[in-house]
Amino acid sequence: MASAINLLDKFTGFHETWSPRVIAEMNDYQFKVVRIHGEFVWHRHDDTDEVFLVVEGRMTIELRDGIVHLAAGEMYVVPKGVEHRPVARSECKVLLVEPRGVVNTGDAGGAYTAPNDVWI
Repeated sequence: MASAINLLDKFTGFHETWSPRVIAEMNDYQFKVVRIHGEFVWHRHDDTDEVFLVVEGRMTIELRDGIVHLAAGEMYVVPKGVEHRPVARSECKVLLVEPRGVVNTGDAGGAYTAPNDVWI
């Protein structure tokens, strides 16, 4: 049965930070909700752009040559190959749009690497 996806309701199903959850797919792209808080790792995705859309809260995306500030309702597309680091001083709820299979830590790997294709 067809029904709308309520982004804020999806966030009630998990509380971990830096652990994206898939809520929908379109062709080869996934829509993921993620809670962020603190500083992530510097990383890049060599083969794809990455969309950050803030649902609730505030965040910054640090780039090697500047900073992008985002508030609820705002989005930014990080171009492929651009090194970046998401940061949120308090918890921020974000919708990510990226191709299926993209590793959240990109080329950096490490402790923040989350499993892929976890649906909520």
